[in-house]
Amino acid sequence: MIATQLRDRGIEDARVLAAMEKVPRHEFVPQEVRHEAYWDSPLPIGFGQTISQPYIVGLMTELLDIRAGSRVLEVGTGSGYQAAVLAELAADVYTIELIPELAKGAAKTLERLGYRNVHVKVGDGYLGWPDAAPFEAIIVTCAPDDVPPKLIGQLREGGRMVIPVGDIVTGQQLFVLEKSGGQIRQRSVIPVRFVPMVRGVE
Repeated sequence: MIATQLRDRGIEDARVLAAMEKVPRHEFVPQEVRHEAYWDSPLPIGFGQTISQPYIVGLMTELLDIRAGSRVLEVGTGSGYQAAVLAELAADVYTIELIPELAKGAAKTLERLGYRNVHVKVGDGYLGWPDAAPFEAIIVTCAPDDVPPKLIGQLREGGRMVIPVGDIVTGQQLFVLEKSGGQIRQRSVIPVRFVPMVRGVE
């Protein structure tokens, strides 16, 4: 996986490669698809959700440019795999999941594997995690139609957000946003396909 899906496709950050080599991806997928855990494809994790293919996880993590000591917000915990990769690089990871069953399962897996610096909660990702803000990095693993303003507000000056935006019909793009001087600079990276970002019940 590291050689063919990451290095050969341009993922160069040594820390990201080491993190993904260390995290046991098979622990974060259902038993019935564990034999596919290291394939170059997304996998179902239940409740209509998926775990992203390794290349996308590597690319988004590299684009975040996480520095030692960083506090990272993840929107869309899923099975907890991306959070585990982030936890290898950051001081603390705060991850939000809308589906309670997924959040509970991810928390149990992360605890069992010894990730003590990951904080999981059930909530609406559009609202972020204001009590833990600001964050040096924010990663969103589901696609809203537009970048949620509250997430921009919780990004620290000099921080970076990686987020897919758009819908499956008209297309989604992966964007990198950087906050500098109170302004947001945005650039498009590649076309992607993520599950939609869903709002919580008011």
